[in-house]
Amino acid sequence: MDVVVAGGGLAGLVAARHLADSGATVTLFERRETVGGRVRSRTVDGYTLDRGFQVLFTAYPAVRRELDLDALSLRSFTPGATIARPGERSVLSDPLRDPGAALQTVFNTEITTADKIRLYRLQRELRGLSGEEILRRGGSTIETYLVDRGFSESFITSFAAPFYGGITLDRSLSTDSALFEYTFKMLSEGKTAVPAGGMRAIAEELHDHARSVGVQIETGTRIESVEPVGTDDRMVTVEADGETLEVDAAVVATDPNTASELTGVESIPTTARSCVTQYVALPAGNRPETGKRIVLNADNDRPNQIAPMSAVAPEYAPDGQALYSATFLGRQDADDDELFGQVRDALSAWYPSARFNALELVGTDRIEFAQFEQSAGFRAGLPDPDTPAGPITLAGDYTRWSSLQGAIESGRTAAGAVLDSR
Repeated sequence: MDVVVAGGGLAGLVAARHLADSGATVTLFERRETVGGRVRSRTVDGYTLDRGFQVLFTAYPAVRRELDLDALSLRSFTPGATIARPGERSVLSDPLRDPGAALQTVFNTEITTADKIRLYRLQRELRGLSGEEILRRGGSTIETYLVDRGFSESFITSFAAPFYGGITLDRSLSTDSALFEYTFKMLSEGKTAVPAGGMRAIAEELHDHARSVGVQIETGTRIESVEPVGTDDRMVTVEADGETLEVDAAVVATDPNTASELTGVESIPTTARSCVTQYVALPAGNRPETGKRIVLNADNDRPNQIAPMSAVAPEYAPDGQALYSATFLGRQDADDDELFGQVRDALSAWYPSARFNALELVGTDRIEFAQFEQSAGFRAGLPDPDTPAGPITLAGDYTRWSSLQGAIESGRTAAGAVLDSR
């Protein structure tokens, strides 16, 4: 069986690998010069800059199944987060997984004792549920879910809004509650990490896996059309940069907008959540004492959060330098310099004893399509992998939910659908 995979993101790489591993002859076309899709990194003046703030949850089932985590040389964040306001910081963590922060968590006055008990009970409740069971539980917004479970307004505004705003790019907490439960379970049962070589290492590993089982990977090649042909639409014609291929099946694993254009499937979600991430650097001797925790902006969203990247992964910065990522949610009209000024102002307000006169801007990523919209009940409207006509299958997080888990799992599911249909 000859199969074309359109798109070299995580979903496409996983689909191609499983198809080839099952005996198919697979060619993967990627329009960029490198694979990885939205999971990319670049090197600037010795700094590793991921495309926006991205992390790997090691408890994701698809991650554990498809990746060799040891080979990625993962560097882990400390559980929990630092809640920051001007001149004031506090820590909220999991005392069972981070006993060194137990006292700080117990005496954190931003979060009530009742909230801490509710978190513990929720952790125990979700431990007994599978990921698929949790995804079927959604239907309300995260905010409604938290209110219904009795969480205080202080917990919602000081912690949940900036923390889950960073995960879902939605500080208003209007995202489906299933994603709160799912990610909370993953945070509780695994580590939050980045590869020593940057998030691109994930795509590189999947690329190597695909190559090792015979996938032919062609980069710098754009798929122009994918059309079912032949008797009973049992073949597919693929146009790739002027070349016409006729194959037994095709997997469309492009970005949502391109997938919708190629297949005509209107249920593919194309409404985007955007963000802007800036990377800033400071001489290591001047760096504030963030530890390895994400710092949440409990006061406003300018920026929503700052992550101490080189404290977590020293490989991300040259010797003697400290690297941070700062993320603003949504599109930003302000130019790079103005945003950088807001990052510097936030750090100065949170860490008044540190010096930020040497802070420099290393890079800015303006990401128009970081995630698709995932409002309450969104999963009911997502396309199935076999929605397109003929032997054309969809692979992408937009068939599951917007995450590394969703992308990787969708690739395996798409490969299974192709094989089952023959």
